[in-house]
Amino acid sequence: MISKDWVVMQEVAGNPNIPKKILEELAKYGDSSIKEGVAKNPNTPAETLKQLAKDENRDVRIGVAKNPNTPAETLEELAGDKDWVVRWKVAQNPYTPLETLKKLAEDEERMVRAGVAKNPNTPEEILEKLAGDKDWVVRTKLAENPNTPEKILEKLAGDENWIVRWKVAQNPYTPLETLKKLAEDKDWVVRDAARERIKGLLRR
Repeated sequence: MISKDWVVMQEVAGNPNIPKKILEELAKYGDSSIKEGVAKNPNTPAETLKQLAKDENRDVRIGVAKNPNTPAETLEELAGDKDWVVRWKVAQNPYTPLETLKKLAEDEERMVRAGVAKNPNTPEEILEKLAGDKDWVVRTKLAENPNTPEKILEKLAGDENWIVRWKVAQNPYTPLETLKKLAEDKDWVVRDAARERIKGLLRR
């Protein structure tokens, strides 16, 4: 039997050890904060997540978008959500399918494209396209991604925006030759970051 105490139900909804049957029941409650907890819960059944993906409350849909158990077709549906924050969370979900990431890489909202650039499972073909994105925030997230290929990092090392170059210098997978170029950068923040990384590599 589920407690009728709101605080207790809220805690239960977010507990990953709660049985799926109870989570299914909690998802039927009208309170959005309880449904949000269920939406975020990694133990919530796929069918329940599908239902919650249609909830009118943005935070509930965000919870579904972030959940590792959310089915591919539901993530694809949420990739078309009217709220960009929901699309942003789908873009960052490592289980979002390739075709959906391709779609989100074309999103009009820069933070959504930045989410794709940050996603550890975004394939190289999409990362290459995002390297030419008009917005520096997108290119910055790409420079931070540990899975960004060396050739793309090398390209970003020549970016017009110093923050992008700085993030390339900080990326643990930026090759030594690229770091050497950045060590002579016109911006001292970039130079310092690159030189610090070079020192670390030489000490190994």
